[in-house]
Amino acid sequence: MGIFSRLADIINSNVNSLLDRAEEPEKMIRLIIQEMEETLVEVRAAAAKTIAEQKEIERTLGRLRAAQADWVRKAEVALVKGREDLSKAALVEKAKVGKAVGGLVDELARLDEALAHGEADIAKLAAKLAEAKTKQKALPARHETAGSRLKVRERLHDRRVDDAFNRFEQVERRLDEAEGRVAAFDLGQSKTLSQEIAELEADSEIEAELARLKARLAAGGGAAEGR
Repeated sequence: MGIFSRLADIINSNVNSLLDRAEEPEKMIRLIIQEMEETLVEVRAAAAKTIAEQKEIERTLGRLRAAQADWVRKAEVALVKGREDLSKAALVEKAKVGKAVGGLVDELARLDEALAHGEADIAKLAAKLAEAKTKQKALPARHETAGSRLKVRERLHDRRVDDAFNRFEQVERRLDEAEGRVAAFDLGQSKTLSQEIAELEADSEIEAELARLKARLAAGGGAAEGR
């Protein structure tokens, strides 16, 4: 079954919409073009048939109008010869031919109208076909452009760059962890003000005791020399 159900579907179709909904745009555009070309052949064949019918009717009309003129001539001849009855009979035949002429004239008008519609349809269909072929040529370019845009985006968002940032963040985390371990090790090691002052006091006591020790030793030495 074709994409289009009738000529009006093709003329009123939106090729872009059909391609946007298609899973395989290249295959869809080929089918669209194929159906349009087949329909165009059919419409042109119908138009050719209409033209042939027109020509046949025009030839028939030419013969009938010649016959009308000939019956008029015969009616005149009969009237000149005093045969009014024959003249009337000739005019009756002319009237019969006239009815046939009238019917063919109406048929010719109908064919003219059909041909005009056919020509309009052919023009619209040819325009749609040209549009579809333009879309077909543009599809590879669209895919190439889309692929180029994708490559640019991939370059701009290179995974290697992301990996480098991730590695840098990992290094920073490791440094943070190392510094944290050092800071944790130093916890409780820093001296408070009280501790520092106590140490100074202890140092003073030691110095004083050292001085006393020296003095005692010096005194002891002097006593020994006196004995």
